[in-house]
Amino acid sequence: MEKRVTFKGWLLPLLLLLPQVIITAVFFFYPAGQAIYQSLFIPDPFGLSMRFVGLGNFEFLLSDPYYRASFVTTAVFSILVTVVSMGAALYLAVLADRLIKGSGTYRTLLIWPYAVAPAVAGVLWMFMFNTRVGVVSWYLGLLGYDWNHVLNEGEAMGLVVVASAWGRVSYNFLFFLAGLQAIPRSVIEAAAIDGAHFWTRFRTIVFPLLSPTTFFLLVVNIVYAFFETFGVIHTITAGGPQQATTILVYKVYADGFVGQDLGSSAAQSVILLLVVGLLTIIQFKFIERRVHY
Repeated sequence: MEKRVTFKGWLLPLLLLLPQVIITAVFFFYPAGQAIYQSLFIPDPFGLSMRFVGLGNFEFLLSDPYYRASFVTTAVFSILVTVVSMGAALYLAVLADRLIKGSGTYRTLLIWPYAVAPAVAGVLWMFMFNTRVGVVSWYLGLLGYDWNHVLNEGEAMGLVVVASAWGRVSYNFLFFLAGLQAIPRSVIEAAAIDGAHFWTRFRTIVFPLLSPTTFFLLVVNIVYAFFETFGVIHTITAGGPQQATTILVYKVYADGFVGQDLGSSAAQSVILLLVVGLLTIIQFKFIERRVHY
């Protein structure tokens, strides 16, 4: 018999929900409302006066070639970070699921990078690939390759993608490993008895059963690439060279805090919120149809 918790009045449920409602209102709805309000004005850098311009900030942004280029940069960056981090995590999870000896140590070592903050991860990768003292760039020089992500746009994008994905592999690994361990062994053993090889079993049985986990991680990793990679980009490339790594969230910072164009920065925040919300709706509307629960 299913037991359900019921309340006789409305006061206790309201009191239980009130802390979360207050936190959401203060840290989400109020800042979002302020961003929408400020996007309609052009304030001076000192905040002493504001001039109403309506949708002027949005019109200027959509006509700015540098801002339109940041959309392409963000799309390339988020796709690469999502594919690299999820692909590497799935491969490691499959190995960990089959590993017998030393599996506990192996899994613990894979989880450690998740404890490293994005800014710290950016500093670590920056030192390893530093053009003067970086150990990786030094070895690449011995092989005859002159690494310089400060001037080369492709190398800069590759470095921030790898650094961002490295910190996310551990998170994805935990979910993929839990999903693999939840798959009934009897189903896989029955397919093996029928003569299905490992790749056939993985493609036809394991991966379809992992689709709920994969869909969840797809949504979470895209949001991560859009917002939480700011620290990596700021510490490694600061959006350069030639704005080759300036994604939308970093341009909000560059125009608002560095350029002191607060109205444009607020408008960019609104556009970024709409873009991420639209992407999430598209994923749930079209991609979720292929998920097998």
